[in-house]
Amino acid sequence: MAKDTLKVGGVKYSTAEDGYFEKRSLKRSAGIWGLWGLAIAAVISGDFSGWNFGIDFAGFGGMLIAFVVVVVMYYALIYSVGEMAAAMPHTGGAYSFARSAMGPWGGFVTGVAETIEYVATTAVIVFFSASYADSIAATLFNVELPDGGHVLPMWLWYVVLYAVFIIINWIGASLSFKFSIWVSFISIAILVVFFAMTLFTGSFSWDKLWDIPADAGQSTFLPHGVLPILFAVPFAMWFFLGIEELPLAAEEAHNPSKDIPKAGRTALLTLVIFAVLVLFLNTGVNGAASTGKAGEPLLDGFRAILGDGGAQIAAVLSLFALIGLLASLQGIMFAYGRNMYSLSRAGYYPKFFSLTGKRQTPWVSLIIGAVIGFVALVVVDLLVATNADAGATGGAIVLNIAVWGAVISYLMQMISFIILRFRFKNANRPYRSPWGITGAVIAAVISVLIFLGFLFNPAFTPAIIAIAVLYVVLLLGFAIFGRNRLILSPEEEYALSGGQHGDPEKEGYGGKVEAEILAQDGTDK
Repeated sequence: MAKDTLKVGGVKYSTAEDGYFEKRSLKRSAGIWGLWGLAIAAVISGDFSGWNFGIDFAGFGGMLIAFVVVVVMYYALIYSVGEMAAAMPHTGGAYSFARSAMGPWGGFVTGVAETIEYVATTAVIVFFSASYADSIAATLFNVELPDGGHVLPMWLWYVVLYAVFIIINWIGASLSFKFSIWVSFISIAILVVFFAMTLFTGSFSWDKLWDIPADAGQSTFLPHGVLPILFAVPFAMWFFLGIEELPLAAEEAHNPSKDIPKAGRTALLTLVIFAVLVLFLNTGVNGAASTGKAGEPLLDGFRAILGDGGAQIAAVLSLFALIGLLASLQGIMFAYGRNMYSLSRAGYYPKFFSLTGKRQTPWVSLIIGAVIGFVALVVVDLLVATNADAGATGGAIVLNIAVWGAVISYLMQMISFIILRFRFKNANRPYRSPWGITGAVIAAVISVLIFLGFLFNPAFTPAIIAIAVLYVVLLLGFAIFGRNRLILSPEEEYALSGGQHGDPEKEGYGGKVEAEILAQDGTDK
């Protein structure tokens, strides 16, 4: 007779109650273009704001080196993640990979890192979107503002942006994927317009790339020396951070094992091409010294091209450019919603987070993540306001939190890839990384270097402290409560069966597979 509980790996699983998975159902709505659009939408805002702070740390030359390193890391990452996602066609993503390779605690640590990454990334995009929107409103409506003034209080911009995109995500996955495709194309079109204006008006200047004065004994290529390259890497990541979210769409994709790896590769190539153009052309219009401190570098680029008499035109163009930021707001909000949904469905987070309702979207997780992000933004704004020397660093602080969470997640995923190649030798792998274990090692080493870069730079200390405190709280909560309340979701079935179960499209949820696993003898897995 099958048991209704199972203890393994220091945790306890229980049988899902009747209707448990029906209340947490998702709808398959995405083909290859929907997944491509989701990946582009999640990342494209990195071409509009955020990346440029790396130039302030390392100069254009240092930023260029950091960019090349990051491109190598993301190719290694996307190949490795593509292999694992094809083998594990369920929503868990990074948490699922690490759960299978390193047990429940490894899965939880990795899942939390990804939650931090996506919730904080959404907050950063809200921050920059609010900044763009406020600046555009002031120009279009000829509002005279004192230094540091705003058309609307920033917290109100935050509320509006979060509310609008929670509604878009709540309406349904089909709309989310269609929205992602269209805003991705519109965002790309705006960037193409900027590139064309830059080249055809002669606004680009090679000399402007090197206008940061060199420190004593340094060069114009690396005006602050070699070490700041490490400090620039987190901002170079902003061109690509979020593309690894694609596995989170597995249970909403029509053919996840085939389409997720393909969409990831295609999207990464698209992003690399546009990132190179933005890095050179935007900086070559504004100048490195100005670009490195800009809150809206693309808007500043439009202004520089059009001159003082083109302020209204620049504002209109930047209104379209804002779409790029809003595209990523949609894409990353999708990611944190599914990440929190999968961890909650398995019992790591409170189970009510994973409720989906009639529209089959994780609306509770969307709201919880938005509340956390809003509070973080307000707190950071207050901290920056009380420190006159901080300058416009509010977005950078939250960006650092997002990147550090991402780096932890990347490192854990690459370790998982290596372990799974040996531990789950017989698991089905419809797609295999062309870089294999070597690629995973490369991505892991670069992740460690980025991690160390955070530790060496005192400017990143607030992000480190915030993540450390959050981890302590969540790990204690899991140790005391969560570890005894887990459910055999598809991610857990895959891990406990050695890669032989866990495809919800073929096997459904719970039922016979759940009963078989609960009947095990408790062997540690």
